[in-house]
Amino acid sequence: MSQHGLLSLGGTESEDMTISNAVVLLSGGLDSTTTLAMAIEQGYTPYALTFAYGQRHQHEIDAARVIASTHHVQEHRVFPLSLDVFGGSALTSNIAVPKLRSAEAIATGIPVTYVPARNTVFLSIALAWAEVIPAYDIFIGVNARDYSGYPDCRPEFIRAFETTANLATKTGVEHDSPFRIHTPLIDLGKDEIIRRGLALGIDYGLTRSCYDPSPVGHACGTCDACLLRLQGFAANNLTDPATYVT
Repeated sequence: MSQHGLLSLGGTESEDMTISNAVVLLSGGLDSTTTLAMAIEQGYTPYALTFAYGQRHQHEIDAARVIASTHHVQEHRVFPLSLDVFGGSALTSNIAVPKLRSAEAIATGIPVTYVPARNTVFLSIALAWAEVIPAYDIFIGVNARDYSGYPDCRPEFIRAFETTANLATKTGVEHDSPFRIHTPLIDLGKDEIIRRGLALGIDYGLTRSCYDPSPVGHACGTCDACLLRLQGFAANNLTDPATYVT
């Protein structure tokens, strides 16, 4: 088994033909789109997975469909998942989305935009699909620098989930723990992520990051996601191509 999780066709690693499939979690936002482009650049054949989890709006799901098409993914699935049945988050209930928070406030504590156990659930479903495809590699665009308050964006969580993936699956048992969870953005600032993405040719005008957009999908410009995104473009002396409420 290579470090990139290459599964040989016919069941032997010595054969010439190999597949390097990867499941990529694609929300339609800036981070997940950059992660998708990075997976492709590394030579993986991407299977994009988007979740309709009861979030406040559908604009990011629509964006994910466009992005998956423009990046010519092998397959794109939109998985229905009603986390709004539980609520508990500003993204899945009528809790107000915080606005105009300082950088210090964004980096402190666990915000109300945290969706309970979301990344644990998302990665579990991605793992299930990976077993079927088959794919040994799963990419997720978590970021520990901008969202230090999110417990499921930490490297410790990713390492723990990777261990679980290899213990809890038929593939993990039969193929000597092949699953790898890739987090290429985890230590990058938003400005660095944007530079990486632009170098890979991403059109960030297609992406949607806002937690609380207008009914037609224009970004609010004041939620945490918008503020971090705007700061990232400004740090690169660039104008964000997203459309904002005026």
